[in-house]
Amino acid sequence: MADDFAPLTDEAQVDTDPSGGGPAMVTAAKANDAKMQALYDAHANALFQFLMRLTFGDRETALDLMQETMLRAWRNLDVLAEDVRTLRPWLYTVARRVAIDSARAKAARPQEVVVTDLTTFSAGDDEMERVVAVQTVRQAMTMLSEQHRSVIALVYRRGLSAADAAAVLGIPEGTVKSRTYYALRALREAIEGAGA
Repeated sequence: MADDFAPLTDEAQVDTDPSGGGPAMVTAAKANDAKMQALYDAHANALFQFLMRLTFGDRETALDLMQETMLRAWRNLDVLAEDVRTLRPWLYTVARRVAIDSARAKAARPQEVVVTDLTTFSAGDDEMERVVAVQTVRQAMTMLSEQHRSVIALVYRRGLSAADAAAVLGIPEGTVKSRTYYALRALREAIEGAGA
């Protein structure tokens, strides 16, 4: 666990003070950096374990809360005791309050939308599902009238247009369209009636 947290880095080190504060300002900044690094080194692992318990093992939330706790420590660095080893109770109190605030804020927000894992659905090429669908349609087709079955067979099984189906059946094209409509409606009702 000691390797979980890298030492804080000094990315924005102050070498000069543009406002003219001079070397005293640079020395104070370096002292604060050293104090923060010592605070982090002394308490990061224990604080993280404490937050893991508060978040019931949610690592990401615990890391976020730890970051917020350390940020508050950095903001109050000038009023904290010089001996960073004595600051663990203060850090735990801050961490607990940050966790409570975070939980309250989360409860006040609308519930987050859960994205459904699409891998749990059939890919559409499942052979068993295809067989069941074919059997369901075949069974429902037996419940249709002969006129409706013949129109469905020509238009959907053989892929004929309404005009071609009309020529095969020797009826007007409008009648083919009408029968197709009513045949599909009857087929849907038959499938729903079968509980599929």
